[in-house]
Amino acid sequence: MPFHGSYRPDDVEFLLKPIEIDLIADLAHKEALIQSGQRHYSEMLSPERPPSPAYLALFHRAHAANRERLGRDCLRLARLVAERHGNALTLVSLARAGTPIGAIVRHLAARLYGIDAAHYSISIIRDRGIDTVALREILARGHAPQGIAFLDGWTGKGVISRELDAAIAAFNAAHGTRIDPGLNVISDLAGSAARAASREDYLIASSILNATISGLVSRSILNDAIGPGDFHGCVYFDQFAAHDLSRWFVDDVVAAAMALYEREGEPAPDLRARAEQAGISRACMEAAMSYYKIFDENLVKPGIGEATRVLLRRFPERVIVRDPACARVAHLVALAAEKRVPVDTDPTLPYHAVSIIRSTIDA
Repeated sequence: MPFHGSYRPDDVEFLLKPIEIDLIADLAHKEALIQSGQRHYSEMLSPERPPSPAYLALFHRAHAANRERLGRDCLRLARLVAERHGNALTLVSLARAGTPIGAIVRHLAARLYGIDAAHYSISIIRDRGIDTVALREILARGHAPQGIAFLDGWTGKGVISRELDAAIAAFNAAHGTRIDPGLNVISDLAGSAARAASREDYLIASSILNATISGLVSRSILNDAIGPGDFHGCVYFDQFAAHDLSRWFVDDVVAAAMALYEREGEPAPDLRARAEQAGISRACMEAAMSYYKIFDENLVKPGIGEATRVLLRRFPERVIVRDPACARVAHLVALAAEKRVPVDTDPTLPYHAVSIIRSTIDA
């Protein structure tokens, strides 16, 4: 039976297997298991809960402040994938941050370019690759390999871009296909995406909520419950249905994008150089690792989106912000205060925020 989470069937189909899993509430223990190599992060999941009224108010303020910008960038991204793939376009978003973006782009591609693209959301996991069972299913349904476009919300350090490149190269070699491995994103902070609407660090509001903005679906899971012929797993949090904003978010951003299009036409592309952005990303990582004496780059998460994820589901050591009074980081400052995480200020930071995950190796 097709699985759409809490989305409408036309918005997306998740090629994920809903499973049950023991949720690990002790973040310090979970982090120690990951950093020691005893467990891979994809094998475990922390509990989720609906946002508090105060945090939900922060979300709505953040969304209102960035709604038009996100709408404009979704228009840009829809044009980029439509121009590259044409009527053969099949949208494949990377669960779960890519899912709302893919649903928005699907609507815009249909309305503006007459392309009725299928949209699937599938799993990709750092160090473990993409879900090849899901990819084979997409091809088995008759979608042209050359029409597949991979979508995500943003790049942080470029880890997923590189994982996707390697995974699709291996898949193409094994199956004789020519799938484009390039990642298409709203904001390419790492300078690693093939195509990007923007290279600016701004708050994509869907990044600051969890399942309640992503179809009530958890991040993807790859553990012993997943057999060789199964899709990667997920948990479906249907108990949060009363708090779900997934459909609303898609519809609201599509409405913002269409209003912009009708008023201004197609937005001009962002022409900032990818190589220059990659250099900024490397310099930021090196400076943070040197200053805070960090030896594992996986502990440094640059950009608002990645910094938010750390505070929501990892074991944070600290948050670094360029300007703590900036409205763009208000939710980070609030989350840090709630979790008693120190906030440092660095006016030279090239991004609005960077989070540092606490090392547990010597704990």
